[in-house]
Parts: sequence; structure tokens; C-alpha cells
Amino acid sequence: MAAPRQSISRKILAVKLATTLAALLIAIAAMVAYDLRLYRQSWINDLNTQAELLGQMTAPALSFDDPKVARENLALLRYRPKILAAAIYDARGRLFATYRQPAGEFPRLPEGDGVRVEGNDLVVFKRIVSDREILGTVYLRADYELFDRLLGYLGIAAIVTVLAMGVAYLFSRWVHRVLVRPVLAITRIATEVSEKRNYSLRAEKLTNDELGLLAESFNGMLAEIESATRGLQASNREAEREVGERRRAEEEVLRLNAELETRVKQRTTELQATNAELEAFCYSVSHDLRAPLRSIDGFSQALLEDFPKEVPEEASRYLGRIRASTQRMGQLIEDLLNLSKVSRGELARRDVDVGELARQVVADVQSREPARKVEVSVWDGMQAYADPRLLRAALENLIGNAWKFSAKAEQPRIEIGLLRDGQEATFFVRDNGAGFDMRYANKLFGAFQRLHSANEYQGTGIGLATVQRIVHRHGGRIWADATPGKGAVFFFTLAGRSDAAPAAKQEAAA
Repeated sequence: MAAPRQSISRKILAVKLATTLAALLIAIAAMVAYDLRLYRQSWINDLNTQAELLGQMTAPALSFDDPKVARENLALLRYRPKILAAAIYDARGRLFATYRQPAGEFPRLPEGDGVRVEGNDLVVFKRIVSDREILGTVYLRADYELFDRLLGYLGIAAIVTVLAMGVAYLFSRWVHRVLVRPVLAITRIATEVSEKRNYSLRAEKLTNDELGLLAESFNGMLAEIESATRGLQASNREAEREVGERRRAEEEVLRLNAELETRVKQRTTELQATNAELEAFCYSVSHDLRAPLRSIDGFSQALLEDFPKEVPEEASRYLGRIRASTQRMGQLIEDLLNLSKVSRGELARRDVDVGELARQVVADVQSREPARKVEVSVWDGMQAYADPRLLRAALENLIGNAWKFSAKAEQPRIEIGLLRDGQEATFFVRDNGAGFDMRYANKLFGAFQRLHSANEYQGTGIGLATVQRIVHRHGGRIWADATPGKGAVFFFTLAGRSDAAPAAKQEAAA
């Protein structure tokens, strides 16, 4: 059963009212959104400024470990009643001073710079930085009145909407009387033409506006329908021919794609076999190079020990240089083998205590040089989802570099910690040693690249390349920041548990 026809007058009225309502709602929504956004941004800027001021006022207290001064600075917030709670954390993430205990506990660890909304509160974290060193973090929690403001706007919007819809309804009724009569006349002619196929009928032109032009156009359309029909039939035949040609072309493309996919699979298999042979060859060559190097080093040592009087002093010096060079080449081969090993095998990921691994590496380094006094700080609560064997190798290289390049510092210090920016965790290893010029930072992670003379600091230039490969296998990234003579800090990230599967697929594809 066909649905009953509805009057065009009612439809036009409905369209007018719907258009008015939509335009009104969009305008109100735009104004409310703009005002709320401006309010939110100004409130965020205000809290960030407050946190920055607190950080500058509290920096001396953190430097001299004076919580009392920090608490006095926080107490000034009583003149800001909308600030519900505040706290100062030191550089190790420990709670240093507080203001107004909130309903819940203070965050156990500070986060990176950022602002977020928690229910009806606005939370701000701001690091305290002095001379490029992070002294601590400011935490602020303030009352966020955005929802109360939104409810007020909604009430105003409801009143304005009711008034505007009433005015639109009265105006629409007058418009309908002017537009409906000419439209109904054209509708009657169109219905008769459709039922009787009588193309000699013509619509009466009742107005000189667009509706009158519509009647004229409708009459011209009736005169051209027959010729248009013949043209349409010809076009249909041409379209059928083009569809057949396109279908044949698509079948040819599918055949070529299938052939290309087969070739790609074959080529991939060949490349995998070639890479495996090349890796085995490199490993064999590196392994076989050790034997002649051991012979050269052993016979040079034998000459020096067995014939101390027969060997001239200059020859002894030459033999010493030969031994040093063979030992250096042996170390290069060992580093190359280690670099090759980190690229082989599957990752055995699991939850790892990064702080415990770092302490083990520090203990190993200190046992090799027990006479050196180095202040080492390892943060607590550092967790990662990684392969513990490869992660320890990366920490050995980074902490070993920090230990080596801080040898000439008056009070050497090494720090291993974790920074959080939202969901991303960034680990870092910082020292106050030799540092380097950031203009050459692009050379850091290349094999055999060195930014210091071998006479100053020993090394082969393979360690950071190994670290980069380990980090990339874990789906992370690594970068550094340094100043000559003031130390360096190396940052790296690792893919979390939720990102481990995509990272593994990417590694397999590579």
C-alpha cells in the first residue's frame, strides 16, 4: 500500500523550521564552543604561569634542600581559592612540599609537562629547570568550572531557540502562500504528462520570478524529451561497450598483479637466503680473523719477554705498537660480532625492572675501577616491556660511556632515570663529563664514528650503533643532548606492551 501523499506546504514549512533550527543551533554551538575554549585556554595559561612562578620561587629551596621555604611559597596559594592542592617534587620524583591535602593522595611520581582534566578538576605538571638541569616538578590541582558555565549557556540557548522558532513559523506561513500555488500548477501538468505521455501539454506561467522561469524550462523540456530519449539510448549502447572493455582491462590487471606477487615472493625468498649467507660469511670472517691476530700478539709478546736484551729499544716500541694495534683490532672484531648478534634471533619480551638492570651494570663497572669515586643515581619504579638480555647490553654501553667520559670531571656524576609525557615513557642516562658538540650529533649512532680522540678516550665507535639497533628492534627511538665540557644525556624509548605486536611485525618486515 502506497504511503499517503503529504502536502508540499507542510514540507516547505518543515524545511524552513528545520533550517532555522539548524542555523540557530550551529550559531549557538559555535559561540558557546568559542567562549568555553577561550575560558579553558585562559585558565590553562593562568595555571601554567602560576606553576612557572612557583618553580622559579622554589628552585633555590630545591637546590639547598629547604622544604620549609618551599611550603611557605606554596602557602601563598591561599589567595587563589580555586587552586585546591599543590605540591613540589624533587628531581628524583619524591614529594618535597605540599599545600592542602586533596581528597585523594598526591601522585606518587611526577609526570612530564602537561595539563589534563580529571572530573571537575584541572591538573597541571610543570618541570622546574635551572641551567638545563631538572630540579623538580610543580603539581597544581584547581577547580574547573567549565561544566557550570556550560549549563548556563544551555539555558540561554533554550530560551533563544523557542523565540526564534516562533518568529520563523510566522514568517514561513506567509512565504508558503506565495510559493505553493505556482508549484501546484506545475505539479498537475507533470502528473498528467507522466500518466498520459502527452508531451504537447504546457504549464501556465503565473509569476515572473524563478517559478515562472521553472515553468518555461519545464515546457522546453517537454519539447526535447523525445530527442533526448533517442540520444540516451545511443549513450546506453556506448556505455555497454565501454563497460565490456573496462572489464577486460580489470581482468588483465588482476592477472598481472598475481604474476607480480609471485615474483615478489620469489625475490623475497632469494633475498632472505642471500642475507643469511652474507651474515654467516661475515660472522665466519670475523671469527677466523681472531686466530692470526692472537698469533701476532702472542709472538710479539714472546719477543719482548723471551729476548729482552736482544731486542733494541726502538724495536720494543714497535712491537708494543703492534700489540696495541692487534688488541684494538681484536676489540673491533668483538664489537662487530656483538653488533651482529643483536640483529639475530627473536625478541624475548617480558616485564623488566630497568632500575635493577642499571644497578647491576653500575656494580660491574665499579668493580673494574674500585678506586674511582663516582656519584651514581638510579631512579626507582622504572619498568619496561623488553628483552632483558638486549636491554642490559644497551645499558652497558650507555652507562659505560657515561663512566668513561666523566673520568676528567671534578665531581663525576651519573644519573639513570625515567620521564613520562602522557602514555610515553622516556628513559635517560645523564653524566657531567666531556659532552660533545651538537653540530656533530648526526654522527653519534654510526659505526666507527667517534667525536673524541682515541688518545683521550678509548673505544671503537661501535657501542652507540649497537644501542640504536637494540632500541629500534624494540620499536623505539634514541637521541641525545649535550654541551661540550658540561656532560651529555642520552634519551631512548621502547614500545609498550600494546605496541609490541606492531613493532614486531615492522621488525620482521625490515
